[in-house]
Amino acid sequence: MSDSIIVIPTYNEKENIERMIRTIFRLPKKFHILIVDDNSPDGTAGIVRNLKKEFPDQLFMIEREGKMGLGTAYLAGFSWALENSYQYIFEMDADFSHDPNELINLYKA
Repeated sequence: MSDSIIVIPTYNEKENIERMIRTIFRLPKKFHILIVDDNSPDGTAGIVRNLKKEFPDQLFMIEREGKMGLGTAYLAGFSWALENSYQYIFEMDADFSHDPNELINLYKA
């Protein structure tokens, strides 16, 4: 179990999503990840589903029926994280515009 989860909204992120997930899971602190996918036509959710087999207790996903927007994706993710009793909720983009290596510093702060 982890006290921390990272909410990552996705829409057409097949180029980045596996590398982002693996980068986070290699960090010295154990984080969980919640992907909120808005029915990406490029197959992003399929990549995440395959990775869930490898990381069944750390990687979670909400699959939404259509492109519903970034704001509602964060709301859905934050609600899920609170319902599942995480103490710390982080948000990141899947495109590496946020450096996943900074998660440790954010957690310490």
